[in-house]
Amino acid sequence: MPKNKRFFFQDYRDLFQFTRPHLRILSFAVVCMVISTIFDGVSMGMIVPFSDKILSNSKIVVPTKLPAFLEDFIAKINAMSQLDLLYSMAVFLAVLFFLKGLFTFLQSSLMSDVGQRVMRDIRARLYAKFQSLDLEYFSRKRSGELISRITNDVAMVENAVSYGFTDLVYQTLQIILFSIIIIFVYWRLAFFALIMIPFISIPIVMVGKKLRKLSRSTQEKMADINSLLYETISGVRIVRAFGAENYEVDKFKHQNQDYYKLNMKSIRRTLALGPSTEFFGAIGGVLILLYIGRQVVDGVLSFGIFGLFLGSVMMMIRPFKKLSAVSAIMQKAFAASTRIYEVLEVEPKIKDDARSWDLAGIKDGVEFKGLWFKYEEADVLKGINLKCRRGDILAIVGPSGAGKSTLVDLIPRFYDPQKGALLIDGRDIRSFNIKSLRRHIGMVTQETILFNDSVKDNIAYGKRGASYDEIVDAAKKAFAHEFILNLPNGYDTFIGDRGVKLSGGERQRLAIARAILKNPPILILDEATSQLDTQSERLVQEALNSLIQGRTVFVIAHRLSTVKHASKIVVINDGIIAEEGSHEELLALGGLYKRLYDIQFQS
Repeated sequence: MPKNKRFFFQDYRDLFQFTRPHLRILSFAVVCMVISTIFDGVSMGMIVPFSDKILSNSKIVVPTKLPAFLEDFIAKINAMSQLDLLYSMAVFLAVLFFLKGLFTFLQSSLMSDVGQRVMRDIRARLYAKFQSLDLEYFSRKRSGELISRITNDVAMVENAVSYGFTDLVYQTLQIILFSIIIIFVYWRLAFFALIMIPFISIPIVMVGKKLRKLSRSTQEKMADINSLLYETISGVRIVRAFGAENYEVDKFKHQNQDYYKLNMKSIRRTLALGPSTEFFGAIGGVLILLYIGRQVVDGVLSFGIFGLFLGSVMMMIRPFKKLSAVSAIMQKAFAASTRIYEVLEVEPKIKDDARSWDLAGIKDGVEFKGLWFKYEEADVLKGINLKCRRGDILAIVGPSGAGKSTLVDLIPRFYDPQKGALLIDGRDIRSFNIKSLRRHIGMVTQETILFNDSVKDNIAYGKRGASYDEIVDAAKKAFAHEFILNLPNGYDTFIGDRGVKLSGGERQRLAIARAILKNPPILILDEATSQLDTQSERLVQEALNSLIQGRTVFVIAHRLSTVKHASKIVVINDGIIAEEGSHEELLALGGLYKRLYDIQFQS
């Protein structure tokens, strides 16, 4: 099969793969479309008895041989009086249009339902996929781009299913219906009418290819706009602080203008399809009119049959115009579908092994064994060998960018090392079920992440179903209880995006309360007290001191005064362990730790 045809059918297959769970509703919708189409054909056929029998009281004359049941039906109509036929048609048309309207409503309602279900399902699948992907994927993608996939791209697919597929099926049925009518009415002339179809299809195919490319570019530009919006709204304080409002407005204007230009190119091509298909159809209709008009004048066929034939030919133009619009909708949906599948088909690098088992607890401790790690090309960690026994407090210090945070990110398997292994109780952590591994780990990071939810739900994030008393107890241990009670609704207060309604120190104490409530055997404190004032830092440090008893703790700190009492201090520099020992041993060594310590206390 030619490559372009294979790709064409693959596009439709991939797009309508999303409808498979809803085939029953889709099938009912198609049945309603078929019934509605039949009613269209019957209503068009009413032209014949109305023109020939009622208005001119002449017999219906068909130039071709019809099936016996149609011949008998036409004979009965020819035998009826004008008034009897008029009254019969009045009742029949009322019932016909009522039923046609009912089935048109049903088909539209059912297809809209399918479209909404598909949109719901894809968004749920995409969101679930985002939650399964490892951090490396998100480091390569912009947040706004991913948001665009789950909003803009999904809406394109929903539009194709709700409206594009409806017109694709319904208008195709219309073309088939009117083709059958003109074949039955006058098959010799029908051949001439039907050969126009390829010529009408030419502009649809030509413009469709360009629309696909434009749609992809338009959706990517929308992703750029979403990214810019996300960055500037979440970073509004920085924008204000640096007086960069005009700069950001200009940048948005450029992005918006580019999107406008791409959109207008797509719109112009889409709008050009209707007139071009209508023009080709009208040319054919005029030629048929000239020929078939002579047939009426010569008495070969009646005026009603002439009206039915010409009306059916002209009625075929409308479905082709609709299909040209469908082509534009489908091309946009194909581009969106491709972008959605790009996410759905990503295989996470961090995943459970088929033979993985649950981590029941920590008995001995954590060990880094010959561990190497890199994000892209440059090595971040180089041959790390390190042991942290159960109950030890391991402090990790060093210059910015030395690899400290990367080292602790390997413990909950946010990343996997390229060489070496990370062991818990002598077993590679890759042999553990990821969820069970992370249940044993609590984290408080330098960048405090809170959610636009209540205070109590943020604290209970790591322990769903925690009682109110447990939440309050954790808040008290983190010295957050007092300021929480001063909030408008106490523990039920919503704190805004990323906790924007709280101060930095308050956010950090909530994050510490969250870790305290989870009560894990392994704690990772990445600059956990960096956002606190001196008094709060002292109080929280006391809370942490009681919390870490009997637990394995990894502490990253720039303030060396906070790690004096660690079981061991490790100095990371340029991805290697430069020094390790107690606070006093490292000061006596007179190396990098001593220099960092002197710089802090001299300042």
